[in-house]
This record gives sequence, C-alpha cells and structure tokens, in this order.
Amino acid sequence: MKVPKSINNFRRNLMQGLTKNIGRSDFKKLQIKSNFEVKRVLICRPNHRLGNLLLITPLIQELSATFPGCKIDVFIKGGLAPIVLKNYSEIDRLISLPRKPTKEPLQYFKVWLALKKHAYDLVINADTKSSSGRISAKIVSAKIKFFGDENDMDSTNKPDDYFHFAKHPIYNLRENLSMLGIPTLKGEMPYLNIKLSTEEISEGKKIVDNLVKNTKKTICIFTFATGKKCYTEAWWLPFYEKLVTAFPDYNIIEILPVENVSQIGFKATSFYSKDVREMAAVMRNTAIFIGADSGIMHLASASPTPTVGLFSVTKSNRYAPYNEGSIAINTNETDADGIIKIVSSILSKS
Repeated sequence: MKVPKSINNFRRNLMQGLTKNIGRSDFKKLQIKSNFEVKRVLICRPNHRLGNLLLITPLIQELSATFPGCKIDVFIKGGLAPIVLKNYSEIDRLISLPRKPTKEPLQYFKVWLALKKHAYDLVINADTKSSSGRISAKIVSAKIKFFGDENDMDSTNKPDDYFHFAKHPIYNLRENLSMLGIPTLKGEMPYLNIKLSTEEISEGKKIVDNLVKNTKKTICIFTFATGKKCYTEAWWLPFYEKLVTAFPDYNIIEILPVENVSQIGFKATSFYSKDVREMAAVMRNTAIFIGADSGIMHLASASPTPTVGLFSVTKSNRYAPYNEGSIAINTNETDADGIIKIVSSILSKS
C-alpha cells in the first residue's frame, strides 16, 4: 500500500527535527596532524532518486582530484547507484540500503552494520537535511566528519550558487579543509558527469541516426516530471509548435518517461528506454535538451548536453542544471517566446 504524501512529509520533518543537531559540535573539536593523509572517504547520500545520485558526481570528482588515489565508499539507498556510478573507478564500495526497510528489516540492519567495516579518514554527509545521512556519518569510525552544515563562511562572501545541491558540499569541503590546514582545489567545480564510455556514446549516435534518418542536428525534449513540476499539455503543445516553427532545420526527439506518456500527444519522434545510460547516450548526441526540473534533466546535464531546465515550483538556485551552455528558466517570469530566444542563443554557439 502506498504511504500518503502527508504522512511521508510528517515523518521526514519529524526525523529532521530529531537529527538536525547531530554532529554540529564535532568539527570544532578536530585536531589534525600536519602529516595527515586522506586515503579512504565515505560519502553519505542515502537516497534512491536519479537526480540526487547524479548531483553527488561533482563531489566524487572533487574528492578524487583533491586526494589522488583515495578510495571512496558511497552510502546510498537502493536503485540506480551502480548504474549511474559504474565508470567511477575510484569508488571502492556502494553500501546500499533497501528501498523498503519494513519488508526487509534484517537486510536493513546488516547494511547499517556494514558501515562499521572500515575506519575512514573523512566522512561527508552530502545533504544537511538527510536524517539517515547524519546518523550514518555519526556512527562510522572516522578521523574527520563533515555533516553538511553551513560553515562559518561570512554570508556576504558566499557565492551566488553556494546552496546548489551539487555545489554546496564542495564549497563546504573546500572551506572546512582549509580551516584544518589541508590543501584544497580552487576555481571552477566539476560538472555532473555520468561518465559515458566511447562505446556508449557511439551506440547513442546510432540510435539517434536511426530515429531521424538525416544529418540535421537534433533538439531533445522531455515533457514529463513528477507532481507539480510537470507542465500540462496546455503548456507543452503550443510550446512544441513554436519549437517546430522556430527551428525547421532541426529534428525534435522526445525522450519518454518510464510511464510512457507524452504531454504533446506523441507528436514528435519519440525514444523510450528504461536504461538510464542509454538515455544519457542518446541525449549526448543531441544539440540541446529542454525539460522541466527532474532526474532526466540532470541526466541530460550529466551526459553532458546543453540543458534548458524549466522551473515553476522548485528552486532553481538549488536544482539548476549546470554544465557548458546550461541554464535554468523560471517560466513564471519567461514566456514561451522568451524560452525560444534563449534556446536559439544556445544553439547558435553549438
């Protein structure tokens, strides 16, 4: 039986309230020797959603570059992590919670015990609001623990993108390591990256070529999203017609969701797959992706493809796609014609 959203929200808020202070004082007690080395790291992100998994890929890249040769374990919850992170050779273990602990209580308990298998040099809770993330970071053995809390950086000096879910843990990592006297990286942060192989990209091109059967460049759209993030047919249909009119020299492919529905009535050439890496490879072989805030939007960004994210209810400063040529658009402030102009500007640079 599906648990009502109101009950899930109550449970989540209750657990956040109970665990919000876990680890807050730990950082101030740290004393690190000058010859301290980070050789083993644990990232705590016990969430199964595609977008949230992709949003930790910049942190993995940052850690690997900051501490060359370090081994990284990731504490997650079921689902797609082995597929999303399959080409991250620096990941040593994926410690995975079952999606439904009430049906697998013994397995759930064994996973928590598995967290104690290794002692870590560094543990990072990637989401400050994650109750499971805080608890897991607290119970493991580690010399340094970062619980994801906002650090003491002067609020006037915080970058505009400080609270972005992919960048926030990296900003905190850099600041906290600096406070401990540990050298950090500077400058631009890594992008989301699913690390497609050459073979996967080649297969994606074959799929696109078979769908469009011409040499024109292709625009990719995704018309679905969950809950209130999903735009209606009344929004998508006229926007799609404007796309067709504005870009006659481009193909348009619609990536379909697992539900196999279309907000434009399947008017465009469509592609359906349950393989997220195959979907990413297809999007990699298109000129631009347009879609609402969703896991597929982040997948497009991680492929990587210039991505236009459409936002109406969620906060773009936290979830905006970010890579070369990507942008978040607030559709409460920008109409369809304005979006077309932005898309045209991005395509002119490709």
